[in-house]
Order: sequence, then C-alpha cells, then structure tokens
Amino acid sequence: MNTFTTKDGTTIYYKDWGSGPVVTFSHGWPLSADAWDSQMLFLAQRGYRVVAHDRRGHGRSGQSWQGNNMDQYADDLAELMNHLDLKDATMVGHSTGGGEVVRYIARHGQKRVARTVLIAAVPPLMLKTEKNPGGLPLSVFDEIRASVIKDRSQFFKDLTLPFYGYNQPGAKVSEGVRESFWLQGMLVSIVGAYDCIKAFSETDQTEDLKKIEVPTLVIQGDADQIVPIDNSGRLSAKLVKNGTLKVIAGAPHGLCTTHADAVNQELLAFLQK
Repeated sequence: MNTFTTKDGTTIYYKDWGSGPVVTFSHGWPLSADAWDSQMLFLAQRGYRVVAHDRRGHGRSGQSWQGNNMDQYADDLAELMNHLDLKDATMVGHSTGGGEVVRYIARHGQKRVARTVLIAAVPPLMLKTEKNPGGLPLSVFDEIRASVIKDRSQFFKDLTLPFYGYNQPGAKVSEGVRESFWLQGMLVSIVGAYDCIKAFSETDQTEDLKKIEVPTLVIQGDADQIVPIDNSGRLSAKLVKNGTLKVIAGAPHGLCTTHADAVNQELLAFLQK
C-alpha cells in the first residue's frame, strides 16, 4: 500500500494512478478514497494522474486520537502534496473533502494548485448562526453525534437513504451502493467519526473561500438532502473570485455515484479548458 507518515506520526494511505496532469480527490464523511472510484478510473483512462487519500481516522489511514479537525485535515493534504511533489493540480473535494480543499488553500496557498472543484461541499458553513441563518441547527449535529455513539452501524445504513436520494419516490435503490457506504463508514475510527462531525458542521470557511483565486467549479445537485444547495454550493460559487456553478437536476448528495456520468463529464470539460 502507498502510505506516508505525517509530522505527528499518523499514517496516511493514498492511491496514485495514471500519468499526466494531476487531479487530487478529497472524500466526504464517513467515506474513503474508494468513494472516488468512478471519477478516478474515468480520468486515469483519459490521460490524467489521479491521487486520492484516506483522511486520518478514515479508511486505511491511521486512527489518531488527535487532529480530527479541518486545520489538520488540510495540513495532512499539504504533506501529501509535498510528499509527491504535486504541481499544477486540480483539487477536487466532495462534502467534507470540499472543506478540506478550501482550508488547504487558505492555510497553504495556491502555488501547487491550478484549479479547484467543490462537489456538494460543506463550505461556507453548515451550522445555523446569526450570520448564517440558512444553516442547520446545532441540534441536528448533536443528533448525528448521539447516533454515531449509540449504533453507528445502523446509523450509516439509514444514512444511505437520504445520502443517495433512495428515499425519494421512484428511486432505483442499489443495495450494493448502500453496502459499500456502510463498509467504508465502519472503517472509520469512532473518534474520527465523532470529531469529524464538528469539523464539517462548525468550521466557518467564508473567508477561506474568498482567498481562492484559481478557476473554481462548483457542482451540486438540487435534490441534496444532506448539504442543502442554497446554503452551500450557491453561496460558495459567489464567494470565490472565479467560480462557476453547475447544478445537476435531481441529483442527491452522493451524486459522484448516482450521477457519475454527469459528474465525470463536467470534470473532464473543466480540465480541458
């Protein structure tokens, strides 16, 4: 397995496939780099070098007690970029991974970055506050924490329904996709799963987004039940200096799987500009 060790001694697993222009992928909670299978295979077959890591506490990476926060996630990503000496990269992030990419740029700059892609990403802020009235109440995230502690196995199974839009009338449900999500989720350490909830819900990245100057593509479905588009994708596209919003009609939060063809074509078109 490809791994490296961070400055604080945490082992980070990554995939590094293909050759050509670099595209990095940062996954959502509670998943792993495997969530990007459709995108990585598609782009690697078309002449791109694709790199994806398992966030600390997730997948095959080390289960550290400390550092399960957006700053450290971004610093781990920076160490990966430096470890592989990646340059002119297009950085793609889904959900929590979108926050990771945005915080990476805020903390480490854009010298290694050519473009960014935010897919159903959590920025600018999921939590409802006085300055963010469109966010979700803290009680929503407290309930998620309580469910993770009580029975995360069942919680992850239940979460697949809104995550992939399988709870909608006429939805074609894939039990295989649900099982894959559950398997990836169960590889997360309990502390990694628990702490990441605060990271993805309470990290205000409004100012981070304003620091992004490279071309940015924001992709999101208008049927996202996990990260509502009006308070995420639509706002992010306005806050970045050079942003373009692509709305995929009827797509849920897990659109990289359910609408893989549409997402892949948007990525390829953006990379070829």
